[in-house]
Amino acid sequence: MKNMSGSIATVAKSYELLRKEWERNSCDLNRCGEILKTLKISLLSNSFLPESQSGASQQELLIARNTLEIGALHAISSENVATFERYLSQLKCYYFDYKGQLPQSPYEHELLGLNLLYLLCESRLADFHSELERLSEQQMDSVYIRHPVSMEQYLMEGSYNKVFLSKSNVPSERYNLFMNILLNTTRDEIAKCMEASYERIEQREAQRMLFFESLEAMERYRQGRGWQLAEQTREFVFQQDQVRRSETIPIGASGQYYAAVCGRIGEDCLNCDSNEAFECIV
Repeated sequence: MKNMSGSIATVAKSYELLRKEWERNSCDLNRCGEILKTLKISLLSNSFLPESQSGASQQELLIARNTLEIGALHAISSENVATFERYLSQLKCYYFDYKGQLPQSPYEHELLGLNLLYLLCESRLADFHSELERLSEQQMDSVYIRHPVSMEQYLMEGSYNKVFLSKSNVPSERYNLFMNILLNTTRDEIAKCMEASYERIEQREAQRMLFFESLEAMERYRQGRGWQLAEQTREFVFQQDQVRRSETIPIGASGQYYAAVCGRIGEDCLNCDSNEAFECIV
């Protein structure tokens, strides 16, 4: 890297300070953030992405890559999704363009899998599949990659129950951030189908369809969406202004069809037509 701010030894020392703090059992996220900020200033003066493969030593490339990895993991721990995306965009050149010069990172598969799960949460399916096409057979065989691939498959099939059950079977605790976002997004899309399909629905049935473990959680969600509760029948009543059919379902689709889709939520629907099931979540 050119125009090194300080010697490589100084930058390496700062990186070691960051690594040791990050690997502590109870690392201080604020302290890590401060070290990251200082180290990034040094690295930015040399560019995270070298201009040519011969313009940086392996040591310099490793320090830059490892710093970016800690930054991405720190963003996950801090629940800063935008910062995570920025770090991943900078990391990709090290995982793909410089993979022949660097030893594989133990965090590579996990971070690439987290990126896929993030794209799925954002409903960026074209980007999701573009990223999949870049992965090698070895990367695709990783449990970290198989997990988001399975999530996308379940959504395409309309197997919402499998999406929710997967919350307790993530390959890393760091996946919980994006899994929670994905579950909330999936729940909102199911709710849109309910609003488009029914005039009213029994409280317990709505709780089942939306995969809430308690009525208290269901009640908070109801209030957030502005659903009325009929006290005598314990039914949720949907208002017409909540059902924007032209925005939530394709023109010409029948309410009976969407009622059928909602009716099989919570069941194993691997045998259902994937295109029909997916219409309910896009």
